[in-house]
Amino acid sequence: MSVSAKAVSVSILVVAEMAGMSLWFVSAAVLPDMAREGAISETRQALLSSGVQAGFVLGALAIAISGLADRLDPRRVFAACALAAALANLALLVLPPGGNGMIAARVVTGALLAGVYPVGMKIAVGWGLRDRGLLVGLLVGALTVGKAMPYLAAYLGGTAWRPTIVLISAFAAAGGLLVLAAGLGPHHARAARFDPGAIRLAWIHPRIRRAYLGYFGHMWELFSMWAWVGAALTVSYAVSMDTLAAESLAKLSTFVAIALGALFCVPAGWYADRVGKAEITIIAMAVSGAAALLTAITFGGPPWLSFALVALWGIAVIPDSAQFSAIVADNAPPELVGSLMTFQTALGFTLTIATVQLTPLAAEAFGWPAVLAGLALGPAVGIVAMLPLRRRGRGDIS
Repeated sequence: MSVSAKAVSVSILVVAEMAGMSLWFVSAAVLPDMAREGAISETRQALLSSGVQAGFVLGALAIAISGLADRLDPRRVFAACALAAALANLALLVLPPGGNGMIAARVVTGALLAGVYPVGMKIAVGWGLRDRGLLVGLLVGALTVGKAMPYLAAYLGGTAWRPTIVLISAFAAAGGLLVLAAGLGPHHARAARFDPGAIRLAWIHPRIRRAYLGYFGHMWELFSMWAWVGAALTVSYAVSMDTLAAESLAKLSTFVAIALGALFCVPAGWYADRVGKAEITIIAMAVSGAAALLTAITFGGPPWLSFALVALWGIAVIPDSAQFSAIVADNAPPELVGSLMTFQTALGFTLTIATVQLTPLAAEAFGWPAVLAGLALGPAVGIVAMLPLRRRGRGDIS
């Protein structure tokens, strides 16, 4: 295997993943500006974000059950899905803001992104065995930067939301074309198709069950934070500045928080292979949970303090993500790894449908500080689940 060929192909894949996944939070990034144009209820605002999650779950299960990425070249699956998702995103330009058509377009986009994220992971792991933690970390970092991009585009675009839609759609389409230039690694192989029998193993195997529970705690917090921290910061910043300035700073803050998290995915993956995957998840969840509580406590305080705490939160909220799946892979029978990882992802994103949908409704009822503090419950549950999986504490686990 040529080291240069590996470096070039993985680099191409990282950029393509970043571009494709930039479609995820487009509606959340431009929501304040879109809402000014058309009255959008709190429920419909949430549906614009949770619809992507719902679509992703459906798309992931469809790809796993059909074995589409196994029967076809995964690069072509990635490219086709990224290009189609970019077109679905462009539909937001002509659909009524917050209407059924726009929500449907977000569901379709999410379904198509299931052909970008998991398929990209499949391509990545084909390039290594011992350094798979690092390879997975690179991909998770790339998709995290991609999810931050709409907030940067919205910040630069001011109150005009349509240019953000066009720019991000073009970026995603370019990524879909770019991935065709990547190679397939020497360890590329057919992944296991979805096996319904794996569902039972997910609950009766103690280590896999704990990895699932840890992942659910992680997902309880992650997408609600990513999707709604901008809205929360707008309210917090507006205590000491005018509304438009608060919205602008909130967009920038959200981009910085998500992008900083991406930078820590790579070293987290490297260290996880050396010090323990469970250890990395525990550290990350402890920091992210503490940051959520501190953000809630200081809500409405000095903008610089909220900015700093949310940046810390963003750094800690994502680097553990890949390690939950890696733990499942470490403990599952080889023939069921693909099924168990697919099922874990599908359940985790199903949970986010509810959390993303309920977050703004809960904020309206109880206030943002209470909601932000409530997000820390997920990491707390996750830490309890992962403690017995530490390397130094491995014994009989139930």
